[in-house]
Parts: sequence; structure tokens; C-alpha cells
Amino acid sequence: MKLNTQNLSQLPERVQRPLYDRKQVQQGIVHIGVGGFHRAHQAIYTEMLLNRGKAGEWSICGVGLRSEDRAMQEALASQDYLYTLYELGDSDNPQIQVVGAIGDFLLAEDGPEALIRKLADPQTRIVSLTITEGGYCTDDSSGQFNADLPQIRHDLANPQQPKTVFGFLTEALARRRTAGIKPFTVMSCDNLPHNGQVARNALLSFAKLRDLGLHDWIAGNVSFPNAMVDRITPMTSDAHRSQLLEETGIEDAWPVVAEPFLQWVVEDRFCNGRPSWEEVGVQFTDDVTPYEEMKIRLLNGSHMAMAYLGALLGHRYAHEAMQDAQLSEFVRTYMDRDVTPLLAEVPGIDLEHYKDTLIERFSNTAICDQISRLCSDGSSKLPKFVLPTLLGQIESGAEMRRTTLILAAWCRYLRGVDERGESYPIVDPRAASLQEAACLKARLVENFLGLEDVFGHRIPASAPFVAIFRLQLERLQALGVRATLELTMAEEVGTDERKLATPI
Repeated sequence: MKLNTQNLSQLPERVQRPLYDRKQVQQGIVHIGVGGFHRAHQAIYTEMLLNRGKAGEWSICGVGLRSEDRAMQEALASQDYLYTLYELGDSDNPQIQVVGAIGDFLLAEDGPEALIRKLADPQTRIVSLTITEGGYCTDDSSGQFNADLPQIRHDLANPQQPKTVFGFLTEALARRRTAGIKPFTVMSCDNLPHNGQVARNALLSFAKLRDLGLHDWIAGNVSFPNAMVDRITPMTSDAHRSQLLEETGIEDAWPVVAEPFLQWVVEDRFCNGRPSWEEVGVQFTDDVTPYEEMKIRLLNGSHMAMAYLGALLGHRYAHEAMQDAQLSEFVRTYMDRDVTPLLAEVPGIDLEHYKDTLIERFSNTAICDQISRLCSDGSSKLPKFVLPTLLGQIESGAEMRRTTLILAAWCRYLRGVDERGESYPIVDPRAASLQEAACLKARLVENFLGLEDVFGHRIPASAPFVAIFRLQLERLQALGVRATLELTMAEEVGTDERKLATPI
């Protein structure tokens, strides 16, 4: 049975469906970057409100700025923008829900003017973003907006024909300002420390290059709330589609698969209204910082600890890595001894319980979260998820051999072959330069750590860190992952092991 509006009434009773008239809701949110996470997170909170007969002015119009977004747009359009959320956990009776919160989907390449008009429409009151960690055109080492990118230069020269998120937002806000229309809130839902502030700095940097007066108006009137978002959402596979079809008879071109866990903590700073998301479990706060640091460093950082070492060992799914006792012990020890001591108190959160929950979530066998997904875009993820912990350890003089091993494993991973001799693709915008640096024969360590857009200046300037990184990389190369983990986890790491390693 093809998923569409006409067939909603024929769905099996166990499948939840929209309880509201989709024709009667208005699109108050424009979301840029419709992927699995948005459809399993922000859209679900909005759907829960709509099903309660609330938020009728807050349904969602999706937007794609890349040519790759056409596949998602076509899949959703073919089924009246309905899709299935397939929650997979330990239960033998997974929750299955058809979601209707997205009502339309615009592609920038089909005509920028239609998207600009949508953004400039008074009905649009929130523009939310999942444009990936690397989508903010910001240098990780300095925090500065990269105005020299060709696409940014294009948008500055062609404000009516933008290509980037900042070009579209700035042009729409310029039109709203001219027309006397209140601005929209810009709400980042990406895994970034201070994601609202990052979005604000990027947009203001772009606007300043275009029009100083417009820059000042945006700075004084547009809100950019910081948010912590959390839900593990693996890539949808053909196996997931087949499983859904077999269990329910639903033919969904692009269902979304997610774990049962769902969390969203947001600063309550909106300049043009917002849905009452707090009624469906969203936590609003004045300062999201302790929550986002906890989540990004413990969950996302531990994903990095698991992913690169797990990939080298030949694991292909997160639950396989967590069933590996040696690797699971490393991940939990990293949480306890490396990350936790550097975290501030998190109001209302028991960190020990939170870490226990993370181990359970990582071990979820039902969702089959791909190691390749976790490993992707390491050059954007590691500076945000792991390097803050490392910098704290450097500054405090703390033990850093576990944190350093994560980075050494990434370097080894970039060679594209695991310890079983099987090849895998490197998915990263900087893949070519990263692999070139990771495969050097001479001065590998100096050149790899010299990737300034990843490591910045302070980390390569730490002699103790460089020495440990060199040692861990030598061990991985000469002894392999298992022996390196054993040495790293030992209470005392002797110096004799260095003789076993091949100098790099």
C-alpha cells in the first residue's frame, strides 16, 4: 500500500496517523536541510502538538539547498509529504507513526525567488536549520566566518540569486525589513557547541559584507536560540524499508528510523512567537550551555571514540562495537575519566545515569546504526566533539592518552583500509587533503597535526600531546588496535612498548 493521503484510512490499527486536518494548518516554520534527524526530532515534537489540536499555525515547509536534496523532495512529494517514523528499540512491538507535519518542500535550484518569497512571507516566523556541522562556513580553529568561499562571494555579488543559506536568509530579512515585517527566529538544530551563536555570527558576518545597516537591524531584532538536540537516527536502508513493508504493508519511499529516546533543550529566545513545545516534552531554559556540553562531549565524543577504532577492527554497526568488551570498556572509561571531570554541573541531570543510558542506546541492536555514518565528516565533527576535551586536558595537565588515541585512530582510519584488509570510502568534504596528510611516509605527524583548519594552533603546540599522539599512532601501525587499547587502558603505561613501534 503506497503511503499517501488517500490511503491513510486503510493503515493498520497499530500505525499512528495524523489526527488533524492537514489542509487547515499553516506553515509557520521553514526548515532548511530536511534529512533523517529533522524528521525524527523537531518535526515529531511539532506533530505531537498538531495531534493535540494545537500549533495549527506551525506546520513545516521543508527546503533543500543542494542538488542532492532532490531525492528527498521527490520521495516526500510522491506521498503527499507524509512519511513514516519507525522507532526501533528493545521492544518486540516497535512504535510506527505516519507523520504529516511537513506540508511542502522547496528546492533552491528550481528557482531561488520562490524560496526567498517563502522566507519573506509574514506567515514564516521560525527558520530552523540542520545544515550539518560544516555548513556554517566557519573556521573551527578561529571561529571566524570564511567569507572567501566561492559560494559566499557569489551570493554577495548576486543577492537576488543566492545559493547559500546565508544568502537566502539575508535577502529574505532585507525584504522583511523594507516591508516593515517582523523578522523570523533563526533556530539551529545542528550538533554544535552554542549552535545559535554560531548561526548568528555567520549570518551577521555575511550581512555586514552586504549592507551594514541591514547587519545592525538583524543584530538588534533577530533571535538565535542555542539548543541541545538528541536522537540517534541512522541512515534509512533498503532493509528498513523492507522491514516496514513486511510488518505493516506500507510502501514508504523514505521512512525515517530512530531510537525511542528523544530530547531537546532550547533557550527560550524567539522574536516572533513559537509553538508550545514544552507541552510535549521540550525543555526551555535560559542557558543551554551545560546541557549541550554534556551531550556533545559525552554522546557525540564517545561516538567518535567508538567509531574510528571500531571501523579499524572491522565493525560495521554501533551495536557490534559495543558488544566488543574491550572497545566498550574504552568508551565508558573515556566518558568517566576524560570527559566527565571537565564538565560543569548540569541542572536536573544525574551524569552517572546519563552515561549508563548512553551505553544502552549505543548498544541498541534494532536500529543498526552504521559506523560509517558516525565516521563521516570527521574534520568537522572532531573539532567540536573531541578537541574541546583535549584542550581542557592540555590546559589542566591531565592524562590525555585515551583522547589522543581517538585522533590517532582517525588518522589511521583515513588510509581507507581496516585491519582485515577491507577498503571503505572516506566521506568528508576535505577527504583528498586529509588522506594525503594521513598517508605521508615522512614527517607524517608534523604534517597531519599541521592541518590548521582541524587542529588550530594550540593543540600542535603542546609538546606532551604531540609525543603521545606520535606514540599512539606508532602503536596502531605496528601493534594494531587491540594491543594499543590494552596498553592504553593499563594503569601504568611503560616506555618499553615504544621499542615495538616503527618510527614515523
